[in-house]
Amino acid sequence: MTMSEAPDSAAGKPARGFIKGPQDFYGGLALMGIALFALWASSDLQGMRGFSFGPGTAPRMFAYLLLALGAGVVLTGVLAEGPPLQRYGIRGPVFVTLSILAFAVAIRPLGLVVSAFVSFMIAAMGSDETKWKEAVIVGICLTIGCALLFPYALGLPLDLFPRVLR
Repeated sequence: MTMSEAPDSAAGKPARGFIKGPQDFYGGLALMGIALFALWASSDLQGMRGFSFGPGTAPRMFAYLLLALGAGVVLTGVLAEGPPLQRYGIRGPVFVTLSILAFAVAIRPLGLVVSAFVSFMIAAMGSDETKWKEAVIVGICLTIGCALLFPYALGLPLDLFPRVLR
């Protein structure tokens, strides 16, 4: 055994360098990015004048708070040991996005009933744990709920069925 093979060396631990907690570090950077976007988006709004709040006061205050919290999370990722980055599954977000787009495209020509059910079923494909019998039952229940809520309870002028059936 040579000196470089000491039994108490950190052979099992990966060398991380500057970033000790990657999840915290990159999560904090994401929060800071959102805060900077909010500051940019609210830059055209008037701020506070004296004691009266302007339309841009609250968004800026929350953005600065989020920026400070994000910096704290980044600092935690630099100073404290933390878990490595997890593998990110893209299937769920892709199918949910496709579901939203399908609903947006289908709501006018197909009506609320068809587009809500189809949209729910597309979103259900986002998980490999989906039980299709249960998904169809839940989709039907949610579609009935939407069909009662939006046109009747809220009074929104939505067509329930496709144009060809009217």
